[in-house]
Amino acid sequence: MTERVSFYVDGFNLYFGLKSKFQNLKWLNLEVLAESYLKEHQKVEEIKYFTARVAGDPAKEKRQRTYLDALQTTKTQLIYGHYKSKAKSCHSCGHSWRDNEEKMTDVNIATHMIMDAVNDKYDVAFLISGDSDLVPPIKAIRNHYKQKRVIVGFPPDRVNSTVKNAASGILHIGRRNLAASQFSDTVKSVTGYVLKRPKDWY
Repeated sequence: MTERVSFYVDGFNLYFGLKSKFQNLKWLNLEVLAESYLKEHQKVEEIKYFTARVAGDPAKEKRQRTYLDALQTTKTQLIYGHYKSKAKSCHSCGHSWRDNEEKMTDVNIATHMIMDAVNDKYDVAFLISGDSDLVPPIKAIRNHYKQKRVIVGFPPDRVNSTVKNAASGILHIGRRNLAASQFSDTVKSVTGYVLKRPKDWY
């Protein structure tokens, strides 16, 4: 029997893992990557990429937009949270500044994983993230849907023992699969524009 596998990709968690270890492998075709982890009796049901549009830096915005446009040429679905500017300060020196952070990604991932389980959209949920905030939905799915499995693929430098203990199984997203899953240097967008691999990333 063919096993349905749905992929849930924590965009920022994956991105920063790649940035810390494989800086040159961020031009990543998630559909090809997903298929590289399938077994013979499995098929990709859905690929969902959770992210937020960066703001406040036109160059970063353009680079991210280029990548998101490239992803849209594949079967990857994009689910957006928010990118929020937040005031921060140093208690020691009194210096203040504004920092940006993405919001809602964890909630969006948890909601989609659980609702897709409820609606029987997969047999295996393949989560690409090392974020411990996702332990509750992993446990909820495993406890309430005994026949379903949650496999976690840890991005580079994002291994988390709490997540590991909650999952049905784990693996590490490694250089070999990443290198073999890159887009071509140029990709034609769904609207016909030529997208070029960004030289620098945010």
